[in-house]
Amino acid sequence: MAEGPQLHLSAVHKAYGRRSVLRGADLTVEPGTLAGVVGENGSGKSTLLRIAVGQLAPDHGTVRCGSPPGYCPQQAVVNDMLTVAQHLRLFQVAYRLPQLRYAWQLVDLLGFQDERRTRAGELSGGTRQKLNLTLALMHDPPLLVLDEPYQGFDWDTHQRFWDLAIRLRDRGRSVVVVSHLLHDLQHFDTVHHLREGRLHREVTR
Repeated sequence: MAEGPQLHLSAVHKAYGRRSVLRGADLTVEPGTLAGVVGENGSGKSTLLRIAVGQLAPDHGTVRCGSPPGYCPQQAVVNDMLTVAQHLRLFQVAYRLPQLRYAWQLVDLLGFQDERRTRAGELSGGTRQKLNLTLALMHDPPLLVLDEPYQGFDWDTHQRFWDLAIRLRDRGRSVVVVSHLLHDLQHFDTVHHLREGRLHREVTR
């Protein structure tokens, strides 16, 4: 298990023009922690995550990651012309993975193994999101940053996702999940409420 926090944000500020979104946000996620980020729509949750994974630079503050994160954005970033299997092979090369055993285990766990030869453009919204999540997890990174990763999932797959997230946490992974669903709060070790540009931490376990 890694030493020290996998993710540490300190006094992070971000504004879009005159609109201040983050006003000194702090977030620390230790190894083996399942952390939730919650807040109203437009409160800056996605901005916070994009800064955490290095997609967006903060105006002020510091960001430290213990390792490159696995990032699942809210909107699936897939190529409509490629099949599910072709996506996995493409990301296998990008991640320099020797084999795809774990990736296919994720496909089976999320329940879309019958879509291996289906082009992404022909997948339902929920299945596109399953592929999006698989691509973020398939290299088994120590830090996972997931922005409402289960959009479009049916209830069974939603429960499978949480079983997987808890399993990853128990293996020492740091898992950050943005959620707007109240019944998800029971799964988190810590909940961070984003209000008026700051995070307010609540320990749930």
